[in-house]
Amino acid sequence: MHESLMPFAVFFASIFTGNILLTNYLGTCSFLSVSKEMKTSVGLGIAVIFVMATTTPLNWLVYEYLLIPFGLEYLRFIVFIIVIAAFVQLTEMTIERYSEPLYQSLGIFLPLITVNCAILGVSLFMVIREYTFFTSFLFGLGSGIGWFVAIIAMAGIRVKLKNAKVPPALEGPGITLIIAGFMAMAFMGFSGMIAVS
Repeated sequence: MHESLMPFAVFFASIFTGNILLTNYLGTCSFLSVSKEMKTSVGLGIAVIFVMATTTPLNWLVYEYLLIPFGLEYLRFIVFIIVIAAFVQLTEMTIERYSEPLYQSLGIFLPLITVNCAILGVSLFMVIREYTFFTSFLFGLGSGIGWFVAIIAMAGIRVKLKNAKVPPALEGPGITLIIAGFMAMAFMGFSGMIAVS
């Protein structure tokens, strides 16, 4: 693959073939809990896109220009979480100010974005894979969009399931996990179209 196309391949792969949620199983807690309603799923999905797309390149800058020069790479977990926490706080204050009902419906899950392993995982994958700044930005944005697509799809299915007859033994978490498994298999169907390590 031509080097100039690599960042865009990473972007599309992070949405489909390397979906952070459905292929790496990161960020499933809020995914399973919030996806009961479409409105909260959209709100949290947009917040995740914003935080991922912003914190991934910021963490790249901090890692490359602060941690590496001073030999502090071992602090990346703590530093990345601090950067993520700051942006989640900003997002939380913005949503509370402009959309009180959405803020109330997201409840505890909005502050929990701080410790959402998908967001931290994207920053760590960026370091492990040695992405450039631009590639890291596209990787963060694509991973956020991939997470958003997954939670919207799950919310749509769960809304439809409210009127469906589900066997009593599978109601609640059981059917939700089965749906998540089928969704993961569906996204695996994209494998081979775009493969980026």
